Amino acid sequence: MSRLQRHILYGLVAALLLALLAFVGGRHPLAGLLLAIVLSAGLAHLLAYPIGRGRAPATGMRAFSGVAVAALYLALALLSFRESLWAFLPSMFFATAGGFLSGLLRGRGRLARKRRRTGSPSAAAVDDPTAVVDSFHRLYYESNAFTRTSWLGVSALKCPLDLWIYQEIIHDLKPDLIIECGTASGGSALFLASICDLVGNGRVITIDIEDKPGRPQHPRITYLHGSSISPAILEQVKSAVAEEDRALVLLDSDHRKDHVLAELRAYSSFVTSGSYLIVEDTNIGGHPVAPEAGPGPMEAVDAFLAENSAFVIDEGKEKFFLTFNPRGYLKRIK
Repeated sequence: MSRLQRHILYGLVAALLLALLAFVGGRHPLAGLLLAIVLSAGLAHLLAYPIGRGRAPATGMRAFSGVAVAALYLALALLSFRESLWAFLPSMFFATAGGFLSGLLRGRGRLARKRRRTGSPSAAAVDDPTAVVDSFHRLYYESNAFTRTSWLGVSALKCPLDLWIYQEIIHDLKPDLIIECGTASGGSALFLASICDLVGNGRVITIDIEDKPGRPQHPRITYLHGSSISPAILEQVKSAVAEEDRALVLLDSDHRKDHVLAELRAYSSFVTSGSYLIVEDTNIGGHPVAPEAGPGPMEAVDAFLAENSAFVIDEGKEKFFLTFNPRGYLKRIK
């Protein structure tokens, strides 16, 4: 049914109600008033119901309600030549108010039941920014959009908001060396090297246990193959770091707590004061996504900070609210 057809229908119904009230009120004034009270309450209920459900009433419903209620009061005015009938005006008012309130409460109850069924945030949650962010975080993560994110055509497997933060850090620090644990397809290494190109400084060492063919080649990128915590790899990294190098470290390999904690202990020594040791994917393990993952990067961060006072969490790097690295931007302060 089109909007015009709905408006015509509402108008006809309002006209019929007016005619009915005039007819009944002319023959039986008391019955007319009682009918007016009942219809006013019912129409007020219909008007309030969509509001309670969090929706603005349809234009047609507003028009219908306005005309119909006006018609009811007009019928009451036509019948008011009987002085005693004015006593029913308070009844009309309270019936209309009661109808509106019952519609509002019924709509809110329906909305609450729907939210419980669908798992959508409650009204209280909407007022809590953290709940809103977590809800969107889960929506974004479970959509797997990050698995379809690329840099210059190479899969990057990152949240774009975190990549933006990385370029801000690289611009501000202009690191001489960026160490990345976890290469995957090489998209993030290429991103880091590209930003180094733009700032005119820096090289990237990226480490992965798997040697994938077809990774991007760039003069600033060096690929190392092996476990990030193996003595052989650590020795290669150590030999590549000059004493005067300002170094930035990103951890994104094996996400089990014990492995990440071992990386934190091993690579923290390469991070220079004022620079960052970034622990990626601290969001898994229920923070707020993938609770089935169990203890991982977030728990490793907690254990590491409990034993190392040289690093603090820089919450300013979470300014975009959505980050795959909550509490994972660790700044070296001493």
